[in-house]
Amino acid sequence: MNGKFKVLVADDHAIVREGMCQLLSEHPAMDLVGQAVDGQDVVHKAKQLKPAVILLDIAMPGLNGLDALALLEEVAPETRVVILSMYDKEAYVHRALCAGARGYVLKTDSGREVVEAILKVASGQYYLSAKLNAEVIKKYLNPMAEKKSASSGYDCLTEREQQIFRLMVEGHPTKGMAQMLYLSPRTVEKHRSNIVKKLNIHDPMAMVRYAVKIGVVDPELWV
Repeated sequence: MNGKFKVLVADDHAIVREGMCQLLSEHPAMDLVGQAVDGQDVVHKAKQLKPAVILLDIAMPGLNGLDALALLEEVAPETRVVILSMYDKEAYVHRALCAGARGYVLKTDSGREVVEAILKVASGQYYLSAKLNAEVIKKYLNPMAEKKSASSGYDCLTEREQQIFRLMVEGHPTKGMAQMLYLSPRTVEKHRSNIVKKLNIHDPMAMVRYAVKIGVVDPELWV
């Protein structure tokens, strides 16, 4: 890759965000163009700045990093995403890769590894933390394996319905979801109705239990 490429950092913790910004701003191949503090902020800034790579935290207030990924695909389709997370569970890695992330590194990794991940992803490659199980990750990058695993009711939902389902079980109201996803409240309500019908789950707490059981959401993510 010739010349510098633009990088945007998104993390709601100021110490982590500023530390990453300092690290990346000193790299000769990277042009740090901005920082974001939550999911909505990163979507807005990605649309404006069109970075080549976004270093994206998962656990952010409002719209979390995983749900922001789908919107980033819409507003900045050329931008590649590296997830920077404290979560090393398979469910998070699976969701991130399926949602379009090209890299996944942990907050316990060294700064050198984070830089390497961004450089690899910027050049069109995938990068996964050395601490993650390579064989497990390979399974999720294999389209055939993904098809075979798509057997639960959740997998029968459309991509938009899955996104709204996750926001539902996280407790977001219809108006809040509409603002986050740039949809009308009526459209969100229609999706909610379709989700209830497809899953045949009418009780909110039962829906939360189902979401946790299949690994789509984790209570730790809401902290």
